[in-house]
Amino acid sequence: MFLRRRKEYAPTVSPEEIAKLPLTLFEGKITVIDELGPEFMRAVRYLRHRRVIGFDTETRPVFTPHTPQHGVALLQLSSGRRAYLFRIHKIGMEEPLAEILSNPRIIKVGAAVHDDIHGLQKIFPFEADGFVDLQKMCAEWGIQDKSVKKLTAIIMGKRISKTQQLSNWEAPKLSDAQKIYAATDAWICREMYFELLKTRKAANSSAQ
Repeated sequence: MFLRRRKEYAPTVSPEEIAKLPLTLFEGKITVIDELGPEFMRAVRYLRHRRVIGFDTETRPVFTPHTPQHGVALLQLSSGRRAYLFRIHKIGMEEPLAEILSNPRIIKVGAAVHDDIHGLQKIFPFEADGFVDLQKMCAEWGIQDKSVKKLTAIIMGKRISKTQQLSNWEAPKLSDAQKIYAATDAWICREMYFELLKTRKAANSSAQ
């Protein structure tokens, strides 16, 4: 019988500690889907056959007060080797994508997934199923920090860049830096999920 190794995760991490860690980023194939057609359906077919995928969304930021929030601009779904970036503000939230997000047999791993799901449901109503929220999961390992950046440092011992977080996700064309950032955010959630499953939960933890 395989016994998971014991590992004590730090409950928190400081910015200074994160700055000393090596940078990690998604190095697989990134495909941007900005129109419906054969490429869109190839992406859907691929994702339908994955057991676990990373999940995230991006929204164009608002910098002035009393300004309405923008809707979801980008949906990121990633396996270990391929990341698909669906430009939702261009193609909408199509039923084949909703079916993936409703499928309980496909585990979708993200952080603070509730708001992301709600944003997508505003565009196309669907019943979300098969989601794992890393923020809730990590509490069972005694980890108190919640951001993807800090969780990556604690769980993976790596640093991810957040410099593109507040960039324009509705730009006519995504930059290479935006693509890597978006793919990494989804992919690293999947990686952390698998890393946690290799270890035992903290003996005195409780999911809050």
